[in-house]
Amino acid sequence: MTLDELLNAQVKGFLDPQEARGLYLLTKEASALGPCLEIGSYCGKATLFLGQACKENGAILFSLDHHRGSEEQQPGETYYDQDLLDCRSGLIDTFPFFRKTLRDFQLEDTVVAICSPSALAACNWTTPLSLVFIDGGHSFAAAYADYSLWMRHLLPGGFLVIHDIFHSPEEGGQAPRVIYQLALASGLFEEVPGIKTLGILKRARQGEIPPVAQALWEKAGGIGQG
Repeated sequence: MTLDELLNAQVKGFLDPQEARGLYLLTKEASALGPCLEIGSYCGKATLFLGQACKENGAILFSLDHHRGSEEQQPGETYYDQDLLDCRSGLIDTFPFFRKTLRDFQLEDTVVAICSPSALAACNWTTPLSLVFIDGGHSFAAAYADYSLWMRHLLPGGFLVIHDIFHSPEEGGQAPRVIYQLALASGLFEEVPGIKTLGILKRARQGEIPPVAQALWEKAGGIGQG
């Protein structure tokens, strides 16, 4: 599957073509070090680019999502899509669409689908990761949990990639930008030029979230903020 074919794929999702191309190239570099993780797979649009890059390196992509939709994808919210509503349960269910994407683009032998809340999947996780792509819930609580739970598994030389970083509230929610700033303040990452709303950081060394980063988070509103 060529990159141009992936860019023309009709898959539900929210990923700019320039961001998609950059995500593919970054994953191609990272996956030479080890497996990658996507947090927030939705119907698999970004998974195409992450997965294809991993496939070409003989690497694995873990794709994590509870598949019940994020806050803004629920009925009555901005990004609600009636196609994704399971009439039997009355709940959003993106998992059938995600599985179809993997099947249609021959990624079932590359992508390990994890249908679970992020915090639950992280409980006993031990696999080192070469790339962590955070694109899950956009509330402060969800974004901070994804960052704090998973960054510890990122290998030195690996990449932390955060989607939907907007520089003003008028453009979009600020939680992704806050966790990007937290990662920079930790001293554990080196800044890499971003691509549109993709923030990219390279893991420089091991360590936990230091007090200065925790203080920045509390100033931004803390994990109790929605």
